[in-house]
Amino acid sequence: MTTLAPDHLILDSSVGLHLCSESNESELVKKLHVAQEQGVRIWFYVGEYSTLVGDLNRNLGSMSSSKDASLVAPRQRLEEMLPGMQWLSALTGDIPASDDSDPIATALTYAAARLAGSTWVLTHDERRAQKGAPFALAGNFDIPHPVGRVPFIDLGAQQDRIRGQIEEGLHRVLHHGRYVMGEEIAELESQLTEMSGAAHCICVSSGTDALLAALMAIGIKPGDEVITSPFTFFATAETIALLGGIPVYVDIDPETFNLDSGRIEAAVGPRTRAIMPVSLYGQCAEMDDINAIAQRHSLVVIEDAAQSFGARFHGHSSCALSELACTSFFPAKPLGAYGDGGACFTQDAATADRLRQIRDHGQQGRYHHTALGINGRLDTIQAAILSAKLTIFEDEIAARQCVADRYAMLLADLAAAGHITLPVLRPHNTSAWAQYTIRVPDREQIQQYLAEQGIPSAVHYPAPLYDQPALAQSIQDCPESDRAAQEVLSLPMHPYLDGAAQVRVANALYEAFADWSNTRAPSVAAEG
Repeated sequence: MTTLAPDHLILDSSVGLHLCSESNESELVKKLHVAQEQGVRIWFYVGEYSTLVGDLNRNLGSMSSSKDASLVAPRQRLEEMLPGMQWLSALTGDIPASDDSDPIATALTYAAARLAGSTWVLTHDERRAQKGAPFALAGNFDIPHPVGRVPFIDLGAQQDRIRGQIEEGLHRVLHHGRYVMGEEIAELESQLTEMSGAAHCICVSSGTDALLAALMAIGIKPGDEVITSPFTFFATAETIALLGGIPVYVDIDPETFNLDSGRIEAAVGPRTRAIMPVSLYGQCAEMDDINAIAQRHSLVVIEDAAQSFGARFHGHSSCALSELACTSFFPAKPLGAYGDGGACFTQDAATADRLRQIRDHGQQGRYHHTALGINGRLDTIQAAILSAKLTIFEDEIAARQCVADRYAMLLADLAAAGHITLPVLRPHNTSAWAQYTIRVPDREQIQQYLAEQGIPSAVHYPAPLYDQPALAQSIQDCPESDRAAQEVLSLPMHPYLDGAAQVRVANALYEAFADWSNTRAPSVAAEG
């Protein structure tokens, strides 16, 4: 018996034939189901599908009715027996460069090598098994039962849902060759405009460049002040400083971690030009109040919606709540590319034109530069990926809400005991749940214990921006931001986080506080 510890299992055509001919209760099917439950991804190599169909047809005989049925049955059969099984594309590089008695075996070896982690190819072919790794006999393997690590995010599970669409989009771009400003950019901008409700969308190369372009579009210059939050990612204030502007920090609401709108007006001065609220962790800031302040003082509001695309405020979408908004498509965001990307949104056509000009070196026509700009174009390949992801985005936002609701239930007793503080969602808001962030005392100790249990966590963010060396300002009065930076802890959060994984997270948190309290939540045991 060969003991495997795989991240991936590829089934060759001999195993596919066996599965198509066996019952759902066969020992092999049971083993593969156990592997899937442990997070092992099961694949069938597309390059062997025609072999599988031919072998199955020969087994079924020459009756036309059986033969017709078999033409569609293999794929259906495999997907029914192994829900979640993926189809591994055959690439040009899989073809052996020299003569080979079993070229498909070589192709399978190359295909296995390009999957990240440990990969084995299961076969019933003794000749292939004799080649050794990555081949293993399907009837003679076992998989141990390790306690896996809970993924902080799971882009692989997302990719499994839309692999075909992603691959089609990538191949389309590779074949038409318009890697910069291909037609996929305009298609994505149209989709994002429709989804957000904003009048215009301008895709750019990152969330940071989106903020920079927005500030350039409204003419921020040295000495101008922009009111913003000190409790956010560095880019928010960095882009202000890059233009010579001065970030003016207003403290946060301790419940939502967003700008405390009641403190903004006192920070408005003669050099103030804009307010840049951050919709942190996926929940919109109090945009009505902020817009009203801006209107009284003739200021521009730029929503930093890097984490909140997909959220709603009083029924209206983030990115359509102010004169300008910017989001990020960093891979970990609710809508993430496979690299950097971002977008600006505006209700004003003239501002949209300026943004398009700024993202392309200030060009108003080819080699005619009427303004200073940046190299801020989104890659066409990233647009193709984002369009594929948009097809499941609303479903994923709903799934994120389910994950957040389950956390709230599982952790309720721990919060009631005063050991942690759960996120607070305002009644008029829906969140994109980019993060599920709690407050804890003795954060380093809690984080270390979670890590020992295979549970990742993160700190968003460990210091207010005025404490960052590049933006250091000595005189600040933002005690809530200071306190949040010492207490916040983000737990695993993504649309594919199942109940069992969340129970592990919750149990680990209860155990971490065991020295302080004997309280354990009945809900944790019930979910197990």
